Amino acid sequence: MKRFYITLSALLAFISFYAQDTNDITLDKAVMKQALHYGDNAIATNSLYNIIAKEGANSVYKDSLAYLYFSSRKYSSCFMVCSDILSRDGNKQDILEMQAASLESLGAIDKAAQVYAKLVVKSANNYHAYKLANLYFAVKKYDEAYRSIKKAQELKDKGTVKVTYAVNKNYNQQVSLLAAISNLKGLIEFEQDKMDLAKTSFKKAVDLQADFVLAKENLQAVIEGKQVKKE
Repeated sequence: MKRFYITLSALLAFISFYAQDTNDITLDKAVMKQALHYGDNAIATNSLYNIIAKEGANSVYKDSLAYLYFSSRKYSSCFMVCSDILSRDGNKQDILEMQAASLESLGAIDKAAQVYAKLVVKSANNYHAYKLANLYFAVKKYDEAYRSIKKAQELKDKGTVKVTYAVNKNYNQQVSLLAAISNLKGLIEFEQDKMDLAKTSFKKAVDLQADFVLAKENLQAVIEGKQVKKE
């Protein structure tokens, strides 16, 4: 009887140890960190899945998985992970932004605009309003685009965001967000046949950044009655 008790105790101890071991994420975290250090996103992703499986549906590592998918340009997977996270907490602005950017990258412009619209309300960020206006402009919803770009002008600028424009095949230019907002406003006004307002907006973009190539070309185009260059 004593021998059976010892054997049973050993078995229970083994089961207890095994349960703790299967729920321990220490090794998975170490593997993930090493994989990221070596640039092996596939192994890092697998480690994250192991961690999430052990921690359950509310694992905070889902956020890390979304970031990893986004940085790997796996936008479909990123969108699905973001949707899962937001179903539990819809106030995560960084996740909302990744979801919107993923949709945009997938070409789902209308859906991306819907997410950016939610994001603008939560963040009051002029870059998000600029992105929303840009998406509306892309699908020729000029009235919605104009309201969004006016909102972008009203919101406070932090002076940290730069927007990249392709000047030609070999040269990209970074411009200040405020200059980009004015240039986009001019493009929208041009499409609405508000030529005087478009001219004023393009001039403001150039005033904000004198070397803004696209805005200078658009200003000259309006003056000469020619077609402007879209983003």
